[in-house]
Amino acid sequence: MSLRLDDQLCFPIYAASRRIQAVYRPLLEPLGLTYPQYLVMLVLWEEDGLRVSAIGDRLALDSGTLTPLLKRLEAAGLVERRRDASDNRVVRISLTDAGQALRAQAEGVPRALLACVAPAAPDIDAAALKAALDALNHGLAEVLP
Repeated sequence: MSLRLDDQLCFPIYAASRRIQAVYRPLLEPLGLTYPQYLVMLVLWEEDGLRVSAIGDRLALDSGTLTPLLKRLEAAGLVERRRDASDNRVVRISLTDAGQALRAQAEGVPRALLACVAPAAPDIDAAALKAALDALNHGLAEVLP
C-alpha cells in the first residue's frame, strides 16, 4: 500500500464511523443520549448490573473514557453506580427505572438508522459487512497488547 489516503483501509472505516454517528445524532437526541451513552445503555439493556470493567471490555473503552460517560448517565437519572457488596473496589452499574423505561423509546432507533443508511448504500449487504467488521475487530483485538 502507498501513503495515498485513498489507498488506506483505515480511512473509509473512520469516515463511515463518523458519518454513522452523525446519522445517529438526531435519532438519539429525543432520548437525551449521545452515541457513546447509547452504546453503554445497549450493553446494560442486554445485561444489567455489570461491573464497570465488563462494560469497558464490551465497548473497548478504557476507564478514563467510560467513567465520565457513566457519571453523565447517572446525573441524568438513567443508571446508578454502586460498590459491590463482596468487594468494594468493584463498581457495578445498574439501570434505574428511568433507564429501563428508556429502552421502550429506543426500540425504533436501529430500524430508523437502517432506513437512513439503506438508501445511501443500496448495494451493500449489511449482514456481510457487519460480519467482516466483526472479524476485523476480533483479529485486531488478538494482535493488540
